[in-house]
Amino acid sequence: MVAQSPFDTSGIEVGADGVRRYSAVSGTVVDMLRATVGRHPGRTAVVELGGGSITYAELWDRASRVAGGLRDAGVRPGDRVAIRLGNGLDWVLAFWGGHLAGAVVLPMNTRLTEPEIDYILADSGAAYVVLPDRPLPDGEPGEVPPRGHRDVATLFYTSGTTGRPKGAMLTHENFLSTVESVIRCRKLDRGPEHVGLISVPLFHVTGCCSQFMTQMSLGGLSVVMPQFQPAAFLAAIEEYRVTLVTAVPTIYELTLRHPDFATTDVSSIRTASYGGAPIAPELVHRLLDAFPSARLGNGFGLSETSAIATFLPHEYTLEHADSVGFPTPVNDLRLDHPDPETGVGELLVRGPNVVAGYWGDPARTAETFVDGWLHTGDLATITDGMVRIVDRAKDMINRGGENVYSVEVEYALAEHPDVLEVAVVGVADPVMGEKVGAVVLPRPGVGEDLVPSLIAFARERLADFKVPQFVRVLDQPLPRNAGGKVLKTTLRGTDGWTEVPRR
Repeated sequence: MVAQSPFDTSGIEVGADGVRRYSAVSGTVVDMLRATVGRHPGRTAVVELGGGSITYAELWDRASRVAGGLRDAGVRPGDRVAIRLGNGLDWVLAFWGGHLAGAVVLPMNTRLTEPEIDYILADSGAAYVVLPDRPLPDGEPGEVPPRGHRDVATLFYTSGTTGRPKGAMLTHENFLSTVESVIRCRKLDRGPEHVGLISVPLFHVTGCCSQFMTQMSLGGLSVVMPQFQPAAFLAAIEEYRVTLVTAVPTIYELTLRHPDFATTDVSSIRTASYGGAPIAPELVHRLLDAFPSARLGNGFGLSETSAIATFLPHEYTLEHADSVGFPTPVNDLRLDHPDPETGVGELLVRGPNVVAGYWGDPARTAETFVDGWLHTGDLATITDGMVRIVDRAKDMINRGGENVYSVEVEYALAEHPDVLEVAVVGVADPVMGEKVGAVVLPRPGVGEDLVPSLIAFARERLADFKVPQFVRVLDQPLPRNAGGKVLKTTLRGTDGWTEVPRR
């Protein structure tokens, strides 16, 4: 299904494979960086909070020396170079150094255990691993090996919540197509004046593709946080006159509630995007008030779509807060086997940002990428061109034959004024098969007393069979993977449920 688009759709060509592409997007990420360095050599490219900074010319020179060191260590074009670093200048230099050496770069989740890391290194056949607390490779710069537009550039391993992690193969075309989509969907000027605050991990597609690489293309400044802290987030906005922020709703909630917010000058913010979790309409209202000069937007995507596949622009955020928006200018969407009554079906995506498959795994590649369409595993509806994610197929709760979509319940509960975070999962039941369970992080000062109020709130907004019958109140944030997605498998296996009395 090709929806009417609120975005700029000029300069798009349709290939023989049916895929729509930006006609002006070509070359590699190295070509992109080289062009930016040529335009803005003296502009500051990256600032690491609590660390140093680097201009675009210095970035190229220092990354070239990293590339030389990798070549001296035996890395050849096409070899995989793994990066086991957190956010910072060294990560940036290792990332670009790998590309300048012609390698396939593998950013690694720093939260993984050693057995998980060992699996990924073995599965990818990594030829070199950049380790923390060790000097970066260093050598004489050399010629950049030629790479093709559709060659694999980077591997992003999925979280592995449904089994062994899979190495999503992002091509140079994937990166560059995502950058162009971000610029168009956010309606960004194509000048270098943008200052982006990156508070999410660079080893995930959101931080790397849609934030960092977009700034690299525009010649803007990337302010990189080694880790998110509300006070540091606010201080950076004021100090660097940040214009772009992207975060999960929880980060915004914590930021708006922080005592420093009232005295922080956030007038520089021009774009405030969110995604990765349901957002309460009340929080959207508060964001509009908090960042009055900003355009809001809700992005949706996967590792397999190189970050965004859909985007809800500012003009629709209030009336359609439960939607993830319209397909990007080059993404086609359709629903697989939609239910004739509800319209719910599995969301399929096609476009130049859809990855080339899974590294060394032809079986799972064939299952997921069929006739050019990515099977996302997300259940969705499409109405008036707008997508609403109903659930992950594996997260749908079957309560005695009634389908309960956890995302619908999460949206309803997220509107409760005392709820900071919420996740809804199925709780095994010998009679019904599953019952609805809600795991909730309340605002500070609110504990188990939240349960009666929450259930009464839910009963006003949800059909009886959708109202949670079990609640678990947390004293710490929900467990998430590196991309900010809630680890529902972990939540299903926890104890501590409070059964809700029946009416």
